[in-house]
Amino acid sequence: MTKVVNEDPILEPAASQPPQARSVKVRCCIVGGGPAGMMLGYLLGRAGIEVVVLEKHADFFRDFRGDTVHPSTLQVMDELGLIDAFLKLPHQRLQKMDGLFGGTHVRIADLGRLHTKYPFIAFMPQWDFLNFMREAGNRFASLEVMMNAEAVDLIRHGDAIAGVRAKTPEGPIEIEADLTIACDGRHSTVRERAGLSVEEIGAPMDVLWFRVGRKADETENLFARVEPGKMMITFDRGDYWQCAYVIAKGQYDAVKARGLQALLDDIVRMAPVLGSGIADVKSFDDVKLLTVAINRLARWTRPGLLLIGDAAHAMSPVGGVGVNLAVQDAVATANLLAGKLQHGCPSENELDAVRRRREFPVKMTQAMQVVVQDHIISGALQGGERPLKVPLVVRLVTALPWLQGIPARLLALGVRPEHVRSKAMSSP
Repeated sequence: MTKVVNEDPILEPAASQPPQARSVKVRCCIVGGGPAGMMLGYLLGRAGIEVVVLEKHADFFRDFRGDTVHPSTLQVMDELGLIDAFLKLPHQRLQKMDGLFGGTHVRIADLGRLHTKYPFIAFMPQWDFLNFMREAGNRFASLEVMMNAEAVDLIRHGDAIAGVRAKTPEGPIEIEADLTIACDGRHSTVRERAGLSVEEIGAPMDVLWFRVGRKADETENLFARVEPGKMMITFDRGDYWQCAYVIAKGQYDAVKARGLQALLDDIVRMAPVLGSGIADVKSFDDVKLLTVAINRLARWTRPGLLLIGDAAHAMSPVGGVGVNLAVQDAVATANLLAGKLQHGCPSENELDAVRRRREFPVKMTQAMQVVVQDHIISGALQGGERPLKVPLVVRLVTALPWLQGIPARLLALGVRPEHVRSKAMSSP
């Protein structure tokens, strides 16, 4: 609005002045409230480090996220004294991973053969996991979780990263931090602003993710189904089936062109148990496309900055290990850096110790995922008239039960499981 006095315009100041950014100073700013960010925030708050976690959404209630909590993560929860309360949350447990490969029954893994305290995978909505970590961290005065706070840029002092600029419903905010840690996922804003390049490894498939209603008397132990040109994973989630229909990379438009009914007919042919609830999928709006990527950074740091979790290495959904790799990164980061953060920002070499610790398990896990993609999934998705032949290694694992503990261990515990070594702040 403009007022005119003696023909000289006087602008209303409130209409032209951008809101002034609030400023907060902390020891550590974590960007992203996913599994890595919330676990790391909890661990640093537990250690007495002044830390703020920025989560761009107003809540954690978003569907189609990784819901598998593996024994490695359950062990971490146990070491933190949180396991009893955690396992009271609604969840389902998976021990034996069975499948149909071209009509032949196979067993992929048996977690019951593991000598571990929690020999099962817990299926739990990720929002329950994240809300649990936020509530558990409320007892630490040094930890703040800021919801609805989206990081949009980095604060720089010369070559060093000195914090984050974020937008909130109350206006912009600047979080000045000795150390910024990016846990903001495979499309990381922080990574892009820091100019860190990603090495793409590639994946031959994408995934259509959807739910189908389940009746109380419907039971089935099959985890995976593979047919010529088709592959599907189903998870029993109590009152519904969580389904992942695997398609060749870039074929989503072709699937849509065939029509929804053709897709649903294929699904029910593969998994007749879904027939009673398939009407829950009413349109393609009920089917979410997950674009699969495998990538990693060569460099995880800048001065004052560290990237972990999917921001540093995106994983394939093969094995459902992404959440648990992120948690392992968080535990290793706290183990290596919590003590040093008591005195300020660690040097870049000290920050890089996280990469040196975690890069080997990341590379090994991605290599195993690529083997499964290239030798099982790609062949299945090519289709053709020839019947599928069960790969030799799968035939051996199925025939020799004692071998079923090997893939179970790789899935459940990973290549280098981390244990909580960071110290809790002494009670006053």
